[in-house]
Amino acid sequence: MPEGDTVFRAAKRLDDALAGRVVTRTDLRVPAFATVDLAGEVVHSVGSRGKHLLMRIGDAVLHTHLKMEGEWRLLRPGQKWPRPAHRARAIVETAEATAIGFDLGLVELFPADEEADRMGYLGPDLLGADWDATEAARRLASTPEVPAVVALADQRNLAGLGNVLVNEVCFLRGIRPDRPIGEVDLAPTLDLARRVIFANRERLERTTTGDTRPGRRLWVYGREGEPCRRCGTRIVHGRFGRNDVELRETYWCPHCQP
Repeated sequence: MPEGDTVFRAAKRLDDALAGRVVTRTDLRVPAFATVDLAGEVVHSVGSRGKHLLMRIGDAVLHTHLKMEGEWRLLRPGQKWPRPAHRARAIVETAEATAIGFDLGLVELFPADEEADRMGYLGPDLLGADWDATEAARRLASTPEVPAVVALADQRNLAGLGNVLVNEVCFLRGIRPDRPIGEVDLAPTLDLARRVIFANRERLERTTTGDTRPGRRLWVYGREGEPCRRCGTRIVHGRFGRNDVELRETYWCPHCQP
């Protein structure tokens, strides 16, 4: 499930392969940008902002979001595509590599000087060099009645945590997911969230337990009915969200998260 750590890793791979290279072909397979041709422009950098991937090409920014199923793949020239061509939504080629965005949830292009404004609604980026825990805490505290699991996943408060990591952070801090965020000690919670996502930024398989073996990587997420790894109590499941349309699968231990 793509979260900030996954997008950070994808952006780093793309930056290593494309930065400083001249684009030979682009193909943006969305109606609004289908006629755009960035051939001849230089890829300045590829970076992430929370769950958003930003490819800076010439005087433009190619902004993509993986959503649930998206993925960027890097191929050598002439290499066989790993997915059917109809699932590609963005293609950026250089002489050395082809970057293909499959099943992307969002593809848009905008002028480079608009990047700060367009990304300005996002909270501090947990993996960013400009991470600001004080500002993240201020944003969280501004809606004290919101359940902790909802507030921590809201990208307007802090950028990068997805549903898996939010569930795991709540467990590690002993926070029942429906506890109002105003009752949560924010400073250590944010510190832990940053340490957890930072530790996973270069891992292919995310782990919050420290165990990288299959089936042992997570404390509670996806483990309904299984015994808690700490106390043996059965993990329970519920659904929480900002509204009925945005309900997310949530897991917790009734004993460790009272």
